[in-house]
Amino acid sequence: MKVVYKTKARECIIAYLKEHSEKRFTAREIYDFLKSEVEGINRTTVYRNLDRLCEQGDLMRYKEPNQDAWYYQYSEQHENCHAHMHAQCSECGKIFHLDDPFVGEFEKKIQSIYRLDINSSKSIIIGICNDCKKKHKKKV
Repeated sequence: MKVVYKTKARECIIAYLKEHSEKRFTAREIYDFLKSEVEGINRTTVYRNLDRLCEQGDLMRYKEPNQDAWYYQYSEQHENCHAHMHAQCSECGKIFHLDDPFVGEFEKKIQSIYRLDINSSKSIIIGICNDCKKKHKKKV
């Protein structure tokens, strides 16, 4: 088992992700925020800590179609994130955990019609959340 050091950088990364647990971030976005908060932090430190947090199951890591970067989201409170699908707002990035019974029925239907087994932990439905829809209506 690898030794995990409790460094200031690690603590700041975890605190940032916990504080914004409803959103997803790239490693670059996390680094850009923390570089002014943590003296001497570098991208390698951020990537190394993100990898370890993923290994421990504290972070979800996924890649969106047509994107080069990996996205990370804190998932400690959702320790079974691999067992259900997710939806994401394309405007604000908020993640919704879809663990209602209808999602299981949807997955079974996809399998029976298309013979496709869904990888729930990597399945994300993209849409616009109610908060962002309200913001758009106010602008119009």
